[in-house]
Parts: sequence; C-alpha cells; structure tokens
Amino acid sequence: MRDLSPRDARDRFLSRRKQENTEKTVRSYRNRLTRFVEWTEEEGIESMSDLSGWDLDEYRAAREATGVAPATLRGQLTAVKQLLDYCASVDVVDDDLPDKVNVPTLSRQEESSDTKLEVADAKALLSFYRQSTDWFGRPKHAFLEVAWHVGARMSGIRALDLQDFDPDRQTLEFRHRPPTLLKNKEEGERVVGISKPVVRALRTYIAREHFDKRDDEGRQPLFCCRQGRPSDTTFRAWSYLATQPCHVEQCPHGNRRETCDYTRRNHGSKCPSSRSPHAIRTGSITWQLLHGLDIETVAKRVNARPETIRRHYYKAAEREEFEQLRAEITLNLDIEDND
Repeated sequence: MRDLSPRDARDRFLSRRKQENTEKTVRSYRNRLTRFVEWTEEEGIESMSDLSGWDLDEYRAAREATGVAPATLRGQLTAVKQLLDYCASVDVVDDDLPDKVNVPTLSRQEESSDTKLEVADAKALLSFYRQSTDWFGRPKHAFLEVAWHVGARMSGIRALDLQDFDPDRQTLEFRHRPPTLLKNKEEGERVVGISKPVVRALRTYIAREHFDKRDDEGRQPLFCCRQGRPSDTTFRAWSYLATQPCHVEQCPHGNRRETCDYTRRNHGSKCPSSRSPHAIRTGSITWQLLHGLDIETVAKRVNARPETIRRHYYKAAEREEFEQLRAEITLNLDIEDND
C-alpha cells in the first residue's frame, strides 16, 4: 500500500481531472475536497491509508453539523467517494473503502433547485430590451437572448466563437475546442437554431459592442470584451444585471434604480430578484418543454441527457401546463356533464 497524504491525494486526483473535465468542474472538485482535506488535517490523519469507515462517517456528521444543504452534502460526499475510487485504483487505499462513504439519497425536491427565471419575467425583460434604443444589442441583452432561447450552460456560451454564429442560417454551433470546453466534450457538440430576433440582437451586439480580439489560440470569441474572451465572473455579472426586474417594473424591494447599489456591476448578484446563468438555463428548459418541444430535442439543444430533463424539469413543466389547462378544462369536468 502506497503512502499518500490527503492533500497530496487531492492534488494528484485533480491533476487527472484536468485532462477530462472543464476548468469549472475541476474548481468545483477542489472546493469540495479541500473541506475534506482540512478536516483530515484537523483530525491528525496523515495518510489516506489510515482512513476507516468510521472516519468517513465522522466527516459526514461534521458536515451535517454545519447545517449544509442536503444537495451540497451529497455533492461533497460524492467528491470524496470519487477521490477514494481513484486512490483505490492506484493502491493507496483498500478497494472496499470507497463503498463506505455514505452518500445520502435525496428526494426530488431536495435534488432540484426551484430558483429559475420565470417565463413571464423572461418575456417582459426581452420585450424591454428589444424595444429599447439604449439597451438593444448591449452585452447583457445579447447574452440573455442566447441564454434564454438556447438554454445553454454558461461555459458553452463562453466557448462560442464569432465563426460559430451564422446569421443567414440562424444557427449557433457549439464545439469542444480546448481550452474552452463543453460539458460532455465532443458529445456536447451541436448546431442550434435561433429565431430572427435573437439574430438581430447578436448582429447589433457584434456591430456596436464587439471587440476585435483574439485569444491565445488565435480564435475570435463571439462574446468579447476589451481584454478578450469574458471570464465567468463577467458572464455572471451580465446575467444578474440583465434579469433585474426594475428594468420593466417598479422595484419589488422598494429601491430606486437610480440610487440602488444592486445596479452596479459587482453588486448585481445581491439583488434578491436577479438570476444567475443557471437559473436562466432552468427557466429556459422548462419553457422549451411547455412550448411543445419534445424532451429529446430539448436535451440536444441544452446538452443534457433526456433522463436528466425528465427528472429535474419535466415535472415542473407538467405542473405549469396543468395550471394553464385547469381553468379551461378541468374546472368544468363533471360526471353529470352530458355535453
């Protein structure tokens, strides 16, 4: 049995993950596993081979004591199990140790987040941007058009190059080209159709706002800032600022837009009603299902498995569809109705 400290094991595991996963995924693994590493060091566990099933259960109890959300706990323990699977494969721990990680089973409610950009809110916001002479084609508007109408992950939108946008065919082409990676790699590659209003917004953005920059690989990003391809932080800032309801209605939190700190770039996420890129993706997927697209088509557009769509989004769409139909049909449904 080889001797490897928890910290060294984490770093070795992450170096392997860099070859297979996106930078964002690797960063997520690092955050989750660093908590485990720090716990082992506090407990005086110097070698991975010293870990026991009891230790793993104690770690779970320590995480639960912090009040961590069930879904977060599951993610952290799953990462530990994957670390141990790797360690077992290189003879650092016993083969049966990974199975001793007690990963919790979540209910659907615990597993899925209810936070999303609602269809009505998306419609109001996009109508505002499309009719505004000041905001039309700005980066926030162009990002929101693509994020909503495609339902792509932020990493996928960031990976788009200028050549991936074909205004004549009304398409965006998603390609896995390291170092800008797609979830599911080459399997995540696809061509997605977009509507004419989305094309117009992108054309205006490119004509007025786009910087003619190339990245280190000589590629021209579709979304491009003064410094080149925008960072994840920039995309999140666009998302939060673009979805603030005060663009289209009076602030629901009693603030005045002219003086509100939440309208500043670095404070947009603090607005309780603003939405992250993931929340836009969640709302978009539900909207696409409600709009009549079949699950397989939606799964291809958003680069997700149909079973994932069914588990996390389809039920939400069914509930909303039922609410729409109930007033029209089911409230009049009666056994004595002879019509």
